[in-house]
Amino acid sequence: MDELRKVIKLRVKSLNDLARMAASVIALGQPTYIVRFRDSDKVIYGLLAVFRDYFNLHGIPLLYYYVDDSKSLEGNYILIKNDETGERVEVSKGIKPGYISIPIIDLVETPEFLT
Repeated sequence: MDELRKVIKLRVKSLNDLARMAASVIALGQPTYIVRFRDSDKVIYGLLAVFRDYFNLHGIPLLYYYVDDSKSLEGNYILIKNDETGERVEVSKGIKPGYISIPIIDLVETPEFLT
């Protein structure tokens, strides 16, 4: 059996950056979700992706992630709305009309391929 490749981790500056990236993938018609898991005393929010056609490789697994040091974000969705007044991103227990809703999936433990 082939060895499972580890992902390349790319830390984003803010939750807004992660939400914006997820929303752009959703806009292309791809179902998308954010995973959430604990790593020591931090909470990690991540978006799994594949960087395709990297030279002669068939794809490189990527994890774009945000670290919540405060552990203050509670909810089941990241909501994003962008209009003439600007960009709004929030974590919510439910969805809201007019927002792109990105589900947050809680993982019990960190998957081995992310360590």
